[in-house]
Amino acid sequence: MKNTKQEIITFKVDEKLSQALSAVGNRSEFIRNALLAALDNVCPLCSGTGVLNQDRKRHWDEFARDHVMSRCDDCHELKLVCQKGQGG
Repeated sequence: MKNTKQEIITFKVDEKLSQALSAVGNRSEFIRNALLAALDNVCPLCSGTGVLNQDRKRHWDEFARDHVMSRCDDCHELKLVCQKGQGG
């Protein structure tokens, strides 16, 4: 197994989060797994910022001309639906 270079990253947390983390057995592993899970769910449009820059907004507007938001009948979450060629 090849050793990969590791980097130490530190960050500040408030007292409540610190207390919650103190109950976790291996905090480093827990935090790594939580970060990896969160990164798997980052918005592909805004990269997790919650804001579209001018160019991304322009691309979104172009995409949205042929797509609408619709609610899934099964899970009730919003989804994108292509209407190109459907007269929509």
